[in-house]
Amino acid sequence: MQLSDKTIGEWLEYWASETPDKECIVYSDRDLRFTWKEFNARVDNMSKGLLAIGVGKGVHVGIWAQNVPDWLTFLFACARIGAVAVTVNTNYKAHELAFVIENSDMHTLCMTDGVPGNDYLDTINQLLPELKTAQRGKFKSDRFPELKNVIYIGHEKHRGMYNTAEMLLLGQNKSDEELNAVKSTINCHDVVNMQYTSGTTGFPKGVMLSHHNIANNGYLTGEHMNFTPDDKLCICVPLFHCFGVVLAVMNCLTHGSTQVMVERFDPLVTLASIHKERCTAVYGVPTMFIAELNHPMFNLFDMSSLRTGIMAGALCPIELMRQVNEKMFMTITSVYGLTETSPGMTQTRIEDSFEIRCSTVGHDYEFTEVAIIDPVTGEHLPDGVQGEVCCRGYNVMKGYYKNSEATAQVIDKDGYLHSGDLGVRDPDGNYRITGRIKDMIIRGGENISPREIEEFLYHMPGVKDAQVVAVTSPRYGEDVGVFIIPHDGAEITAEDVRDFCKDKIARYKIPRYIFFVNEYPLTGSGKIQKFKLREMAIELCQKEGIQIV
Repeated sequence: MQLSDKTIGEWLEYWASETPDKECIVYSDRDLRFTWKEFNARVDNMSKGLLAIGVGKGVHVGIWAQNVPDWLTFLFACARIGAVAVTVNTNYKAHELAFVIENSDMHTLCMTDGVPGNDYLDTINQLLPELKTAQRGKFKSDRFPELKNVIYIGHEKHRGMYNTAEMLLLGQNKSDEELNAVKSTINCHDVVNMQYTSGTTGFPKGVMLSHHNIANNGYLTGEHMNFTPDDKLCICVPLFHCFGVVLAVMNCLTHGSTQVMVERFDPLVTLASIHKERCTAVYGVPTMFIAELNHPMFNLFDMSSLRTGIMAGALCPIELMRQVNEKMFMTITSVYGLTETSPGMTQTRIEDSFEIRCSTVGHDYEFTEVAIIDPVTGEHLPDGVQGEVCCRGYNVMKGYYKNSEATAQVIDKDGYLHSGDLGVRDPDGNYRITGRIKDMIIRGGENISPREIEEFLYHMPGVKDAQVVAVTSPRYGEDVGVFIIPHDGAEITAEDVRDFCKDKIARYKIPRYIFFVNEYPLTGSGKIQKFKLREMAIELCQKEGIQIV
């Protein structure tokens, strides 16, 4: 086993040459199928189309869409010409999208018309009023001067935007010479993907990941589950996350496996896709597996083709793991890491016992050093002693975009990336995550920054102070709770708070549990004790008869 220096584009060309007629991507619900050869040709045309509108090496291209068929076309086209694919959370509203467009210096945005409850076209026309009067290729934004193009992923035509068909036509009319010249300049250590991750300091930061980072992390993930070209992975997790784009797509890319895509998670479509395509693996966060197992039509589908998969993104309950094992015939593995580590730093292996796969996050990836470090002294701690989980190796990000200060805060002088999570290693080399140093909330696999929500709520009339904490949730692992101190004389209700948040921030960030208090519990030095607020949230829910879901 060794690390590869292939770029993502080279991996695609490899399988297009080795297994040209084998299926690469399948959308079972609409019987849409691409072989490796067909997909490679489509990516070539899209690559040349992007070059034709000014996208080149190092240029930032946003992808704001669910798992639609051409999501991957744009990802691979960017990789082929050295552009950087900036993956945008599908739940983002105008406030969050505007930040990412500006912070990432986005040159081109590829988007669909939206998701239920979130109209992307309305949002983009609100942020870019110039689109309504602009000609394609001549668009200029006063607010976002770096942004030059908007591409609609689909066949519909919208004022000021290119669409997919037009991009492919532009590519077909362009010679291969320029494409080949650009391809020759690309190195596996170039940045290929930028993902925005929530931090404890407010707004998300752009994590810069290279071909080498994500292709090799995907490869090793698949090796731990014995993937081969004969495998078919049902991908129902969102591609904008590392879970989807690395652990799933890069795994399949480096093993020549087939990707069976689900555009938007639906338990019925997922079960039907597994049944029809005879998938050998499926991924998900715990809530997805719960939805599949409890679907009233579950027993109508044959799951016997499944053999493995990944459950990640939140604490995986033992009983759920057992049911997946028994009813879906899967030996589930779990991956621990974060976007900054591409994302996997530890994984349970398919050959591990059920107990190890349930109670630990496995041992470190090959070519990766995981250490438990004392967060105060920096000392490396022995087995059985709790400390911060840290990691160094090929998988550590190249840094946060335009934020060297934040990068230096998480990557120490010895090259270790500090996760902010507490854990212990057992004598067998397996790790257990035991707590968190930082205040991050992880709700069903989504990282949520308390600080970001607090700063947003400070703009609400009547709010004097707001403190956001995690509330333990049997369904999501954690959910969002907020303690608000109102201004004197202000009358605010929980519904007022939710209404203020609605359509301004992503739905998963809107506080579910809202409490009004006169003061916060403080330390002797005057710092707010958030751990006490977390305890108070549970007590107040019980006292007020609020059901925690």
